[in-house]
Amino acid sequence: MISFMRKHGAPLIGLKFWPALLLLQCVQPCAWTQQKHTPPSIFAPASTPAHDIYGLSLFTLAITGGIFVVVAGLLTFAIIRFRGRHDDDRSEPPQIYGSMQVELAWTVVPVLIVVVLFLATARIIFAVQDAPKPPDALDVTVVGHQFWWEYRYPKLGIVTANELHVPVERATYLHLVSADVMHSFWVPQLNGKTDLIPNHPNEMWIQPRQTGLFLGQCAQFCGPEHAKMLIRVYVDTPEEFEAWVKHQQQPAVDDAAVAQGRHLFETQACTNCHAVNGTSAEGTFGPDLTHLASRDTIASGAVKNNPQDLHEWIKDPDHFKRGVLMPPMQLSDAQIDQVVAYLDTLK
Repeated sequence: MISFMRKHGAPLIGLKFWPALLLLQCVQPCAWTQQKHTPPSIFAPASTPAHDIYGLSLFTLAITGGIFVVVAGLLTFAIIRFRGRHDDDRSEPPQIYGSMQVELAWTVVPVLIVVVLFLATARIIFAVQDAPKPPDALDVTVVGHQFWWEYRYPKLGIVTANELHVPVERATYLHLVSADVMHSFWVPQLNGKTDLIPNHPNEMWIQPRQTGLFLGQCAQFCGPEHAKMLIRVYVDTPEEFEAWVKHQQQPAVDDAAVAQGRHLFETQACTNCHAVNGTSAEGTFGPDLTHLASRDTIASGAVKNNPQDLHEWIKDPDHFKRGVLMPPMQLSDAQIDQVVAYLDTLK
């Protein structure tokens, strides 16, 4: 993997698109197709950094495409012009050695091409990496876990999981850390890849120019369920984002109608890993469930969030994500239904 070749001593901005793009196309796309979304692409930029990267990719494609046309054209010409004919005498053609002009051409031209590509890439790296942080920028801490994402909004007092909400036209700075192994945060339409390295925080930023849902993928192999460690970024209007923030800052709903399900939840091993604001559940190993029912998906975007799938997830998580760290809960179907009814109130 190309990420292992990167130096850990400097911020990492991913501009090596093609191997990662192939990886993204090869991983299991089931959750994306379930949500009726096409796979993300660097050729549909929707954020300021992504537009810069898109311009660089087109420039690189133009140069490499020109090289391909010239090489393929010369090769085709040689194959056709000097093909074998029935009247050939089969003698060896004249051999020419030591052409200074040819040797200079195939040395100087490639060097110039490499220098141009290097300078263009360096300019984009520094333009993205060293962009001044606006005073109204939104700060979000992204924590990579096996195999899900935790999002913390330190200035807003919000902790959520797997679905990142940001406002449109406003810069969002992501502080990237890992809770276990190396991960890589990549939403192609918003920015390049940036690694999450244990004990080595990284930074990246996005500034979406349009609202909507943007999909991404952990782009660094991190374990058996790496392919289903998906990313969902919801870009909201300022009004929608403010409403979402106010909703997320509320404590969990306490509905007496599902008291039995809440009792089961709080007396099982669920509270060892999960947190629900305003209850005895204060776990930090798994996703925060305070507003679980307000999310479109569970299992880091791999499963739709509805009572049927939530029931099956609690019963046997391995059915959806083989190798997931959440164990199956040893509960009867009736008990799971009660827990699901409780979780469904956490909107």
